[in-house]
This record gives sequence, structure tokens and C-alpha cells, in this order.
Amino acid sequence: MRALYTSEERIGADYPDVRREVLPHLIRQVPKEAGGEGFIAYTALDASNADDVIREQIAFFEQIGASFEWKLYDYDTPPDLKARLAAHGFEIGEPESLMILPLDAAPPALLAPVTHDVRRLADPAELEYIRAIKDAMEPGAHESLLSYLRLMMTQNPERMSFYVALVEEQPVSCAWIHFPPDGQFASLWGGSTLPAFRGRGLYTALLAARVQEAIRRGRRYLTIDAGPMSRPIVERFGFIYVATTHPCIWTHSRADS
Repeated sequence: MRALYTSEERIGADYPDVRREVLPHLIRQVPKEAGGEGFIAYTALDASNADDVIREQIAFFEQIGASFEWKLYDYDTPPDLKARLAAHGFEIGEPESLMILPLDAAPPALLAPVTHDVRRLADPAELEYIRAIKDAMEPGAHESLLSYLRLMMTQNPERMSFYVALVEEQPVSCAWIHFPPDGQFASLWGGSTLPAFRGRGLYTALLAARVQEAIRRGRRYLTIDAGPMSRPIVERFGFIYVATTHPCIWTHSRADS
């Protein structure tokens, strides 16, 4: 599964808001619009070239005025790549667990009809439900996230589905699922539930809704980058640990500070 994931979801990754560039030692995604962020999707480095390649990427993104994420997987080489990125000034984020569910092994609990008030969003105005949940959990600007979600809903509706769970008409939990145009995977994103409404099965209901859509659409595997709170939940439903990942962030403004 890890080899297939690497091939389809890292080497083959392509998104509408970025331009995919294949270089000798890595694949990077470059923002198409000013103000966008890029990311490094895949690398094949060794101890002899890693530092030079890191410096080249910093210089490239600084030149175009963009921040970027270097998503590091624990099976990437060289083994000390995380330490090298940190030494070059990257902010190393909290670890997440890459988990994969073979959908032909999905448990009955995720295949049963969803009884909570879970709705698939179809109108861009409904994305304000997601903003309300995110703002309640972490006050601050979420406009860049909402802009990306609007782009996907209006220009690439087949690539992403958005769900919210409501309690007495109040949006209290949200999540979405991404479907690459080709391949065997779909990926889970954005799962958030307001603290006062946790423990009611809403996370599971949103998970079930997305599992069932992925099966209807012929995908074989479902992936999630699970944090410490969600990993035990998805493990109970058969998700298999594949790797540990770290978001390694280079912020363009740092060079101007």
C-alpha cells in the first residue's frame, strides 16, 4: 500500500491551484496565483545532494515570493532529512500518522445508513458552515482555506465533496473528501467537531458518509493524515498505519523579517 500510495498520491499528485514540476530529485507544486502556497510532494535524495536541493528550493520559492510546505515522510531519504530541513530554517510541524483503509475491508459500522443530520454541501454559500465551525474552534482568518474550498466546489466539483453535521440546525462538525481524477485512492481532510458536541458519533457519521461515497465512486483505498485525536478512532475502523509525516514549513516572510 505504501508503494502504491507513493506512486499515485505523491509522485502523481496534481491539483488545480498549483503547477506540477518534475525535477531530477523531486516533484514540486508551484502556486499559479500570487499569494498562493507551494509544496514539495515527493523527493528522492541522498546525503550527498540533500542540502544543495534544500537550498535550491528555498531560493526558488523566495524568488517567486511564496511560502511552501515540504511534506516529510519517515521513509524519505536520507534518514536525517528532517534534521537537515530544520537546520535550514524550516518550521517542523507536529507529526501525523498516514493511515490507509482498504475499502473492501470497511467495517459494517461505516456501511450502515447514516442516521445523524449529515448534509453534503452543494452551494458555495453553504461553505460558511465550515467557516463557522473553524472560527469557533480557532478564531482567526480562514479566508485562504475558504477560497480554496470555493475554487474546488465551483470549478472542480467532481474532485471534492464537502459534508457538515448539524444538531438542531447548528453546524457542529465538518469534513471533506478529495478524489484525484485517476487512481485508486480518495483522501479525507478537514475533520473538525466543536468540543461541546464530541462523543455523539458525529465524527463517525461524517466518516461513514465519505466511505460510502468513495465506494460508490469505485475507489479501493481511503487515506487520512491522522492526528493524535483521530488516529485511535480510525484505527478502530480498520485504518492501517503506513508512515509518520511532518509538515515542514518555509515562510517567505521570514526572509524579510
